[in-house]
Amino acid sequence: MSNVNFFERLLDGVTVEWKTLGDVTQPTTNIKWREANRSYQYIDLTSVSIEAKAIIETSEITSSNAPSRAQKLVKNGDVIFATTRPAQQRYCLIDDAYDSEVASTGYCILRANRAEVLPKWILYWIASADFKEYVEKNQSGSAYPAISDAKVKDFKIPVPCPENSKKSLEIQAEIVRILDAFTELTSELTTELSVRKKQYNYYRDQLLSFEKGKVEWKPLGEVCRLINGRAYKQPELLENGKYPVLRVGNFFTNGNWYYSDLELDENKYCDNGDLLYAWSASFGPKIWDGKKVIYHYHIWKVIPDVSLVLKNYLFHVLAWDMDSVKSEHGTGSTMMHIGKGSIEKRLVPVPSINEQARIVEILDNFEALTNSNTEGLPREIELRQKQYAYYRDLLFSFPKPEEVEA
Repeated sequence: MSNVNFFERLLDGVTVEWKTLGDVTQPTTNIKWREANRSYQYIDLTSVSIEAKAIIETSEITSSNAPSRAQKLVKNGDVIFATTRPAQQRYCLIDDAYDSEVASTGYCILRANRAEVLPKWILYWIASADFKEYVEKNQSGSAYPAISDAKVKDFKIPVPCPENSKKSLEIQAEIVRILDAFTELTSELTTELSVRKKQYNYYRDQLLSFEKGKVEWKPLGEVCRLINGRAYKQPELLENGKYPVLRVGNFFTNGNWYYSDLELDENKYCDNGDLLYAWSASFGPKIWDGKKVIYHYHIWKVIPDVSLVLKNYLFHVLAWDMDSVKSEHGTGSTMMHIGKGSIEKRLVPVPSINEQARIVEILDNFEALTNSNTEGLPREIELRQKQYAYYRDLLFSFPKPEEVEA
């Protein structure tokens, strides 16, 4: 693709009219439960995956047990967009599997007038940065933000060559084809990542499931030290400062940073290569791969006894069987946490250093492939998503009149 030249050839000097979604969509109807004589698949707000942009789970309902929000009939080709917490971008295209089923009133149903626009033309505009910005400006409510169906339908999208429906749909179809190709590639990589994660979990289970008596099992507290970070008062957390503060909220996302100018004991900092463990809210181990930061009280710095365990071996052991760790040792209802005293008693297998090194070599390769942001499939997916966003924005860079810019 030759960037702007391709776009110019595609449009070939045609006119573009910006129309609201309401102008290019058709009315939809609600179900009449008194007349319903069959069961329906119910598309609730949680039915649509934010990540996959697809329906992943539904429930079966009838007129006798239908929730009050189960009202909107959907058809094949409809685009549904969740108007509750709209910044989450929960949307998808309805396919044959859910034709004539029922969706929650928490969705705005966008049914394309196919004489003017393709369903996927609407779908990709709903996915655009312009629409996301529009939603953020027009949602209301702080604790439970929402946007009305009417506001969603006020969003304007371009209709190329509006005076010639056939040519307009051909232009839309070509742009959709290109974006579909990027989406399909990302989907294939995501599926591959899911398979690799299952492989990683399988081999980790096999490699770490030592029978008692085959290797020595020691309490975690005997093979390492767990050092708490520092608890902070709100005035100590700054928008900018000398040291970033690593908290459980950004432990795995590496974003939304606060800072501090406090000078602390060296044990309250972590540096590149340190092993950390979040014991509250977001659970699990992480080998820190960034610059020097202060870590929060809800995180432990894990100092292994190198005469007994390798750091990377301990990382894989701590990541292993997290569900049972939480069920056995987790406490608290609103925010579960793991007590240091109980986790230090957890028995872990301690084979020879040579055997640990062999296990680490195998599992590190899987870990890099499945979880690393600098290599492997996650990095490839990130690059493809950026490439997709670049071409989407390029292909959607139709000239805007002043009233659309406003």
